[in-house]
Formats: sequence, C-alpha cells, structure tokens
Amino acid sequence: MIFAAVAGLALTGYLLRGNVFPHRASDAFGTLGFLADAGSGIFYTLGRVIERGGPDVSRAAGDYGTRFIAAAGLVNVLAALDAYEISRRRRA
Repeated sequence: MIFAAVAGLALTGYLLRGNVFPHRASDAFGTLGFLADAGSGIFYTLGRVIERGGPDVSRAAGDYGTRFIAAAGLVNVLAALDAYEISRRRRA
C-alpha cells in the first residue's frame, strides 16, 4: 500500500514535469529538496533519467509536480521510520 502511494505521488510529479533536485545544490533549499527527493529511492533515479527535457517552470503544474516528487520521498522515509519503530516494539 505504501509502495502504491509513493509510486503514485512520484509518477504524478514526473507527469507534471516537476523539478528533480540534483545532489549538488547551491543553497539550503536545494539540499533539502534533494534529501526529500532521494527519499523516494528508485523513483529518484528514474526521475533523473527521464528529466532530460528539464522541469516545466512556465506553468504552475511544474511547481506542483516538484511538490509531489518531494512528498513521495517524505512519505517513503516516514513509512521506513514507522516500520523501524514497529520492529523495535516501541509502537503497536
């Protein structure tokens, strides 16, 4: 279920031509964007491959796409942390 949510968010972001942040950012927001994007795992690598056309910054959809991609990474990281907590029996 979590995989479907992460995949849906990431693919929707790519279809909206959102920006995938590079690993060498020039500012703190770029670094945070990279960390959020990289949290999506294989979808980050997929995004780097298919982003040859570049982000669509001429419309609001490109900006929304960037947010969807970042949300996919954050959901994936939160799910991993939750699974860790459950495995340590700190949470039921």
